[in-house]
Amino acid sequence: MAEDGTHRHRFLLFLLSLLALSTSSAVSRHLPPRSTRSATTATLDVSATLAQALRALSFDPVSSHHPLSHNLSSSAISLPLHSRDFLPSSDGHRHPDYKALTLARLRRDAARVRSIAARAALAVGGVAASDLKPIAEEKALPIAAADSIEGPVVSGTSLGSGEYFSRVGVGRPAKPLYMVLDTGSDVSWIQCAPCADCYQQTDPVFDPSASSSYAPLSCDSSQCRSLDISACRNSSSYSSSSIPAAASGSGGSDGSCLYQVSYGDGSYTVGDFATETVTLGGSDPVSGVAIGCGHDNEGLFVGAAGLLALGGGPLSFPSQISARSFSYCLVDRDSPASSTLDFSAASAPSPSVPAPAVTAPLLRNRRLETFYYVGVTGISVGGEMLSIPPSAFAVDESGAGGVIVDSGTAVTRLQEEAYSALRDAFRAGTASLPSASGVSLFDTCYDLSSRTSVEVPTVGFHFPGGRELRLPAKNYLIPVDGAGTYCLAFAPTSAPLSIIGNVQQQGTRVSFDLEKASVGFSPNKC
Repeated sequence: MAEDGTHRHRFLLFLLSLLALSTSSAVSRHLPPRSTRSATTATLDVSATLAQALRALSFDPVSSHHPLSHNLSSSAISLPLHSRDFLPSSDGHRHPDYKALTLARLRRDAARVRSIAARAALAVGGVAASDLKPIAEEKALPIAAADSIEGPVVSGTSLGSGEYFSRVGVGRPAKPLYMVLDTGSDVSWIQCAPCADCYQQTDPVFDPSASSSYAPLSCDSSQCRSLDISACRNSSSYSSSSIPAAASGSGGSDGSCLYQVSYGDGSYTVGDFATETVTLGGSDPVSGVAIGCGHDNEGLFVGAAGLLALGGGPLSFPSQISARSFSYCLVDRDSPASSTLDFSAASAPSPSVPAPAVTAPLLRNRRLETFYYVGVTGISVGGEMLSIPPSAFAVDESGAGGVIVDSGTAVTRLQEEAYSALRDAFRAGTASLPSASGVSLFDTCYDLSSRTSVEVPTVGFHFPGGRELRLPAKNYLIPVDGAGTYCLAFAPTSAPLSIIGNVQQQGTRVSFDLEKASVGFSPNKC
């Protein structure tokens, strides 16, 4: 009897195990594990993203105002960031519809990418700035004579595509000015009176004679020698009739430094190179910052008074204040909200800046110290690594190639082989979505007018050590019109250099630890 009981007990355990196995199998067929789903697909909220895009068109640029902010920490500098399309404008210009706004953005973006690629090609080719002639005509340079300053066709990136700005105080007393913030530039500058040729800006043009801290730099100063293009203002090169007196600085003395920065889209700025006091947010004023005081500025977009350079060169703002780290978070380009740019002089990041969720190596290119290169090992779509050779992301011995993180480029550019792999994998994962015709540089688009939300393959950047930055769906499938057309926001480039653009960075705090040579990404930490 005892033996029969043992057999029955074992048989019941066997039946229970079969039942558990079949139940588990059935559940797994209908409800995939959460981790598997999140690794392969992401949800795009079509209704929310389209509604936000349409709200961007109703923004009133005339009535908007952004005062200087107040800083809460004396150990760090923090100031608000705003999307370029929410820069106050005195003329109240608006785009007729969202597609027109998109096309304008993409035109600016294309100009910027061309100039970045041209600058990289010149640097890799070993072409010195002094070997090139300026694109501007001589008649456009009345303050700095054309035979005294010879600039390169490209010595920076297209200011017309600066996509984020902030309110910055310049001078003593501080005059609040809207300035573009750009990780792809090293020379900060503002438009200055008297103007030989200034474009329209929202604020009054800065008058250096009204600032007690304005001081022209001499030609033999280290800051002047660090410029790509410079010249010396002296009596033998200039006649009194061609130089406005105030432009020479205090007393108009000989031997003061002149600068020129020329951009790949034909834009340029020319003027005096000086030191000035700069106030960011509610932080203490920073004195002795070398900036350009531009009296002749051509071809730039209407609105901002100038540019605050955040690049890696010796004249950039982070370098001049000896920042050990800085970070920014870019709000959605269609949002009037703001986030922050933070600098820290201490070895630890600002208390307001969270520790990064994903880190990657910050690399430097000996031929291009301006740009922030990041070590990328691959890209995944739908949780699967793409077959892309490592050379597509690497800087070669000549200094060509690599991947940079750029705040001013909108759409991420990948080498053609890498882009084709990403596009083909994404198309395979969205075969059920209705396709639409391409728009501008986008060749993978969808008609989502009848959808409120869709599931799309995940897209992720991969870094050494198995680290992954998985992008939100709204950072790579974006609206391009008001009718529900969405496009994959990546594009190919024939240039060796790849660029991680700001559409992919939106909503993520990007931190640059200059001391430890790392780039950090913290999603949803704005």
